[in-house]
Amino acid sequence: GEGSLAAYVWRHEAPPADASAPVSTSAASIAMSKDLKKRGWKFVGPTTVYAFMQAMGLVNDHARDCVTRAEVERARAAFNRPGR
Repeated sequence: GEGSLAAYVWRHEAPPADASAPVSTSAASIAMSKDLKKRGWKFVGPTTVYAFMQAMGLVNDHARDCVTRAEVERARAAFNRPGR
């Protein structure tokens, strides 16, 4: 088992990516989508999973010059990831 849903989700956190161009999926969201589908989940395609990852703070894809990017990075740095 994963220990908790939170630990499972944060296991799929990807390293920071270049935010030069907007994207709707990532290697991490594709992997998480495939794994969730294998576990019987429905309606969890890579785009839906990527949007979830954005909302939960697993990915910070704000543009480099966006004021929110630094704010999100501070919050991510202070966050204690479950399962670690």
